[in-house]
Amino acid sequence: MNATNGLNRRDLLKAAGAAGALGTVWPLSAGLSPAQAREAAGALGSTYDAAPFTLGVASGDPRPTSVVLWTRLAPEPFAEPGEQALPEVAEVRWVVAEDRALRRVVARGTVPASATLAHSVHVPVTGLRPGRTYWYAFSALGRTSRTGRTRTAPAGRVPSVRFATANCQNYPQGYYAALRGIARERLDFVIHLGDYIYEYGPEGGDSVRDNNGPMIYTLADYRKRHALYKGDPSLRAAHAAHPWFLTWDDHEVANDYSGTGGGAPFLQRRAAAYQAWYEHLPHRDAGDGEGDGASAALPDPEIHRVRRWGDLLELAVLDLRQYRSAQNLPDGTILGAGQKAWLKRTVDRAPDSWHIWANSIMLSQLRGSPGGRFMFTDQWDGFLAERKEVLEHVRTSGLEDLVVLTGDWHSAFVDDIRPDYDNPESPVIGTEFTAHSVTSSAYDAQWNAANGPLMGRANPHLQYFEGNRYGYDVYEVTPERFSTHMRVIEDRRDPDSPVSTLTTFHVDRGTVGAYEDPATRNSPAQYRRD
Repeated sequence: MNATNGLNRRDLLKAAGAAGALGTVWPLSAGLSPAQAREAAGALGSTYDAAPFTLGVASGDPRPTSVVLWTRLAPEPFAEPGEQALPEVAEVRWVVAEDRALRRVVARGTVPASATLAHSVHVPVTGLRPGRTYWYAFSALGRTSRTGRTRTAPAGRVPSVRFATANCQNYPQGYYAALRGIARERLDFVIHLGDYIYEYGPEGGDSVRDNNGPMIYTLADYRKRHALYKGDPSLRAAHAAHPWFLTWDDHEVANDYSGTGGGAPFLQRRAAAYQAWYEHLPHRDAGDGEGDGASAALPDPEIHRVRRWGDLLELAVLDLRQYRSAQNLPDGTILGAGQKAWLKRTVDRAPDSWHIWANSIMLSQLRGSPGGRFMFTDQWDGFLAERKEVLEHVRTSGLEDLVVLTGDWHSAFVDDIRPDYDNPESPVIGTEFTAHSVTSSAYDAQWNAANGPLMGRANPHLQYFEGNRYGYDVYEVTPERFSTHMRVIEDRRDPDSPVSTLTTFHVDRGTVGAYEDPATRNSPAQYRRD
């Protein structure tokens, strides 16, 4: 299909939507065949790799001698496993090499792809060399996938690391130009901070590419939603370019959910969402170990883990959904007893390095006005006693050089971390960087202009707020300094939108608190602390 016809078809689809005919033309509408759903997705700009590797390839959870490789056989992205032109168990071959042409092979093998997990495979490749770049590919049914690039974690002394975070990529609300930017960056790895998909029904309004599908509840629903998101070529490119670490937030399942709440219907929904998430991402499951990579058993997702990038950086990935209680309880928990004990042990055993927490929702206190209420108690603000307990443990342990990386808010914040936010004498023990979203809508410019100063006055630890843009953050870390570059796109309605750096903040090793780079401190923002 040429570009002109594609554009005309998109206009026709939007016109049909305005006329109330969305039920017959949008990708996740009821009654569409898998082929019709794919054609409708294509009219919104989605593309897919060649069958059967339509959803692309990915790698994740890099360790010094191991990395997980992922793909899923799906000749028809929107078809259920039983509807695919695939056997119940298909044989998938994989290869890892030191060159892009895959000639200097260092590992290869075969793994079964079972319909039980939608013919997805998760291969924990072992025996690799630390701190090395590798290329990989899969083959099955006489076809070969695209070639992916990955990298193992280094061991020993490391002079620098460069990585990015992404979060909140609502498909209807924009194209993934930010992920296109990530794919083109020179990075060691990517951390996704959650809201990889959204579970909502039709969004309407000014949505760029609304799928018009209903709210999702079943395993088939979640699989189709993941397949739709994977149709954005920039998402597939970002996965193929770098290894990813992964955590989740709420929209992978349901808005503001508590992992320990709800009756049987919700628990079934959550199990379906967790399985579909695993089937579509390069996650090293707790039960996978580093064995033969067989993917026949149902996953038991364990998100929280500690990974080290040589002697330079220790990364703690947090799970703030699966074990949490309800909000605003005196003894409420956002971590769960087991994960909280694990996090405290991690703090106690921390090496002399930078300490990074991958944190899906805001850790810092956020009041809407001086002396006013918390803005959102779905954040750590809904778990006051536990936040104070954990941060006081950080303080008394003597842990230094703590940087928390956060998503969820669809806006950028820079905050001082204090054990007791209501005590002005409470010491600063770290910095939290909250990143812009990939596409998910933020508050409008008028709200940001009015409320940025209010939030600044209400939260003395808040250093910076900017909510009018979309993008991702890139971090450059050396033994002396941690730098955060806020990358932003011009227009989320443009899949080829250019990327620029809005501003840069630094944290110096051994010194608490962040400071803005003099070269960018006059960039637009709705609040800066004097």
